[in-house]
Amino acid sequence: MNSSDNFDARRFAPATVRNREPICDVLRRVLPPRGLILEIASGSGEHAVFFARELPKLTWQPSDPDPRARASIAAWVRAAGAVNIRPPLDLNVAYAPWPIVRADAIVCVNMVHISPWDSTLALFAGAAEILSSDALLYLYGPFKRGGAHTAPSNQSFDAELRAQDPDWGVRDMEDVVAAAAAAGFRHHETVSMPANNFSLIFRRQRPRPRP
Repeated sequence: MNSSDNFDARRFAPATVRNREPICDVLRRVLPPRGLILEIASGSGEHAVFFARELPKLTWQPSDPDPRARASIAAWVRAAGAVNIRPPLDLNVAYAPWPIVRADAIVCVNMVHISPWDSTLALFAGAAEILSSDALLYLYGPFKRGGAHTAPSNQSFDAELRAQDPDWGVRDMEDVVAAAAAAGFRHHETVSMPANNFSLIFRRQRPRPRP
């Protein structure tokens, strides 16, 4: 056994413990009963392990562009002994083509506000390439509605994000829905979540036939 075998690469995101059950309640209702679920920006991997355990008939494919995050994901999977999670992919939404050719649904938690707006556009564009008609794309996070924050805490959070990186920030829900529509996704449902967050559920529209 080498020294790396004893190194625990797991990261811990405190918000995960607070939001994983409400998110899973929505996913349990909207995801297909079986299939391959691609998670974009999996981060620590805590969500992936929890969702895979709670939804054992699904195969979970985590991904993240950060090698430290991928190491954390792999460590969480090993610790959990999960059998329905694939090794994490090195996937950056901005780089096409993605290293996966198809999925039955896509889940993306807390990426849209902690990345440039171009990443959201790239997420929809890449998702349109690998999802079939009516397949689900799920987003979770804080959003503004009608250009206004839904809570003072979200306004403060937005200011903190923009102080870290001016390209980050809480997005207008209407802008996200419009970007999804431009990429071929219809807005299927909005679910209000705890702590002033939202679940946005989109469905891939049937591509228009080429002339």
